[in-house]
Amino acid sequence: MTDASDPLGAPGALDGLVVLDLSRILAGPTCTQLLADLGATVWKIENPGTGGDDTRAWGPPYAPDGAGGDSDLSAYFMAANRGKRSVAADLADPADRALVERLAARADVVIENFKPGGLVRHGLDHDTLLARHPGLVYCSISGFGQTGPNRDKPGYDLMAQGYGGIMSLTGTPDGPPMKVGVGIADVMCGMYATIGILAALRHRDATGQGQHIDLALVDSQMAWLINEGTNYLASGIPPQRRGNGHPNIVPYDVFACADGHVIVAVGNDAQFARFCDFLGLPALAEDQRFATNPARLTHRGALIPAIAAALEARTMAEVIAGLESRRVPVGPVHTVPQALASDQAEARGAVLSLPRDGAPPVRVLGNPLKLSGTPVRAHRAPPAFGEGTQALHDWLDQPKKAP
Repeated sequence: MTDASDPLGAPGALDGLVVLDLSRILAGPTCTQLLADLGATVWKIENPGTGGDDTRAWGPPYAPDGAGGDSDLSAYFMAANRGKRSVAADLADPADRALVERLAARADVVIENFKPGGLVRHGLDHDTLLARHPGLVYCSISGFGQTGPNRDKPGYDLMAQGYGGIMSLTGTPDGPPMKVGVGIADVMCGMYATIGILAALRHRDATGQGQHIDLALVDSQMAWLINEGTNYLASGIPPQRRGNGHPNIVPYDVFACADGHVIVAVGNDAQFARFCDFLGLPALAEDQRFATNPARLTHRGALIPAIAAALEARTMAEVIAGLESRRVPVGPVHTVPQALASDQAEARGAVLSLPRDGAPPVRVLGNPLKLSGTPVRAHRAPPAFGEGTQALHDWLDQPKKAP
């Protein structure tokens, strides 16, 4: 586990960038957490009338408060809010709204995930703020986007996974549609938002002109249908649920062993021949039904049971060692505890320990980016509600530094 308590070191790639974060739940906060990790100053606006970001109440579990109770930091909230300063502000209150408007005037980026048009009544919508501040990069995230027949419908991750088609591909062939185990539609939308913001900032720096980024959960989810979506567009054949099987490669699946499960990912015919050698079934590689990947796809139903029967009596260690020695891609199926406790996770900083004033440190997942010149600096724990409010007042009262 990496100790991220020391904020010193090389400057972040986005040092000096100021972000006004009007988002909540997961997609927007994922984006702004990434920006914070890269060095941006992120001011997260939270409504005191609702207790702040909805996910503060999405527990247990919660981080301890240092006095024998729970803090307002649910594990869900901590997953996407490190590195930020929390500002208690009610947009319906004129004084609080004036504070946010002052911040918008100093910000480089605004990100929000209100329903389309929901910020117009507060004068914080993209048309209003871009008219006042032409260099602003303004990112709107919603379920279905700012246009289209469904623009006014609410959007949550599960709904996006259902509408966008991924649930029809996930699960066993004879089972019901299944969502991915985490909020992947939200997370990927946050990733696309980060890319869009960085592209818009590059354009702003070159031309002085900001712009509006319109991003939808459903749009981004459809975009990462990737090969399955393109398979359908190319063939006209709707994709089917295959469990852990691959639509274009065989064998590429999870198989039971005597003491667990392993992943076998055979990418070419030479690997398949070496795989069959390990199984003690060299005839499979010579069988015309299985000798090539297209043939294996056609005869998947005959091949997979034969492979499964040959693997189920062997231990995980035996299979992994045997296939690694033959240069056949193989790996274990870890539980979450096993994955996060692995030597690889330790070496790569997959888990961070972040200090808090007056309370025990919290552990969160690390950022996978490894930048040689401007390393990620995830050193600030997820904020208690409103802890940065006075800091924002103090910062806004300081004169703006020349660029």
